[in-house]
Amino acid sequence: MAADALAFQQLTSPSDVTSRLRYALAECWVEVTNAGGAAGFPFPPVDAATAVPALDRIVDLLSPDTSRLLTATVDGELAGWLNVRRDRFELIAHWGTLHHVQTRTSVRGRGVGRDLMREVRRVARDEMGLEQLHLAARGGVGLEDFYGRLGWKEVGRWPGALRLAAGDDRDEILMVLSPL
Repeated sequence: MAADALAFQQLTSPSDVTSRLRYALAECWVEVTNAGGAAGFPFPPVDAATAVPALDRIVDLLSPDTSRLLTATVDGELAGWLNVRRDRFELIAHWGTLHHVQTRTSVRGRGVGRDLMREVRRVARDEMGLEQLHLAARGGVGLEDFYGRLGWKEVGRWPGALRLAAGDDRDEILMVLSPL
């Protein structure tokens, strides 16, 4: 992908999220989920009526110290996004957790997800002062391979923790990126 076509934006306050961006974020979340993506909704299909309230909860908690949205755009259009959060409790304030990592189906295979993950690593380290990142990924869809290529290590599994349907239990894979 051409370097000038891909751009990142951080959103650190609810007021940073315009109505146009809010619509694009929700639309992306619906698209990714309905295409089988493991981005936070377990039972597709979903629609905007499901995604918007969940997105509103994320946006309402945005704060430079504890919760940021990171978006990737290609030629000005939303291509993907994620949420990085940290807890202020001093025992665990040195690490953050990624949530809702997703890229639109139309940009898959073009490096957007990889570059989004590299950018969140930089943001977490250089701007949030974090030392490590954690995430939980759904087993059975190859996510551990994707994250592994980016330096993430599997540190555990909760076998059968996610029940997507009768007879379709998946492991929840716990991963860490350290040091940043």
